[in-house]
Amino acid sequence: MLPLDGITVVSLEQAVAAPFAARQLADLGARVIKIERPGSGDFARAYDTTVNGLCSHFVWLNRSKESISLDLKHAEAQTILAQLVAGSDVFIQNLAPGAADRLGFSSATLRERHPRLITCTISGYGTGGSYQDKKAYDLLVQAESGVISITGTPESPAKVAISIADIAAGMYAYTGILTALFQRERTGEGAAFEVSLFEALAEWMGFPAYYAGYGGKAPARSGASHATIMPYGPFDTGDGKSIFLAVQNEREWVSFCANVLEQPELTSDPRFSTNAARVEHRDALHQVIEAALSRFDVNQVEQRLETAGIANSQMRTVEDFLAHPQLKERNRWREVGSAVGPLWALRPPVTMDGVEPRMDPIPAVGEHTNAILAELGYSAAAVAGLRRQGAI
Repeated sequence: MLPLDGITVVSLEQAVAAPFAARQLADLGARVIKIERPGSGDFARAYDTTVNGLCSHFVWLNRSKESISLDLKHAEAQTILAQLVAGSDVFIQNLAPGAADRLGFSSATLRERHPRLITCTISGYGTGGSYQDKKAYDLLVQAESGVISITGTPESPAKVAISIADIAAGMYAYTGILTALFQRERTGEGAAFEVSLFEALAEWMGFPAYYAGYGGKAPARSGASHATIMPYGPFDTGDGKSIFLAVQNEREWVSFCANVLEQPELTSDPRFSTNAARVEHRDALHQVIEAALSRFDVNQVEQRLETAGIANSQMRTVEDFLAHPQLKERNRWREVGSAVGPLWALRPPVTMDGVEPRMDPIPAVGEHTNAILAELGYSAAAVAGLRRQGAI
């Protein structure tokens, strides 16, 4: 038995944030019914076709779900959605601001009808405020939250390459739903809550916000290095490769100088005697370190760092990551079904004793429409009629 067996989630979802939250609930055994547009479905299905004809985002976010196609412009489709919500424990939606309300599926309306229901609304900027109706996509929220301003090289700002605003919001939605389910066990009452992409990233901006707010200036863009700790980042080795290392405290700095660089006198150099001084004289220290490391190839440097107890890594490509020995040795790979055959997938990161996460197929658009409608009592003839009308 999985932790969320018996929990039904209806998700009026698209793109990344809501599908990510819902998929994690499905991983734990919840039944997730995904509402999609007839024909085209979730627009994220069309981002690319790299996974044997399927979209990489969609494959990642939508395993273990059931897909029902509903055109919510039709009254009968709205009735079907209302029936589904009435039989569910959780309702998630990340439509454009106000869209669910106009359809009659606002959190207030649903909670009044169904006191045990948990409703989760995911939006760009949250309800209220002058940004309430502003369109919000991951890149734009990274810009508005200041993430881009502190990411990249000194010469050029850059966005984070993965959809961190969507992922952050999806994670808070997921944990919010789990919290509401736990609360319902104690009180018998459901809950309504919202998560915005902007406020999710605002939380993640805590360190630079405090640093800038109290220090008078934002952390400098430092590429792959750390803006406020030195040495922390990539350094070239004698064979033209790079090693990433992280010195976190003065004890490690002493060990690094003595056992890796073989220059213990650096610890008494006033330019490098404290972390603040090392950051101030970053360029000079970088040259000293790379001159010392130039005597060794990357594997020799890695071994010296391990011996000295200094955290380190080599930079891997995405292809290297896919072949990472740790994933293989910990048995993290699984297979999931799809319309194009079996596809590999990573086991979810939370490892619970005695629990094997649910990893069922990725649905085609509307694949489960007939079966779900039959559960609701619709006859085959009625379903055919709805299909002719374009409601499903």
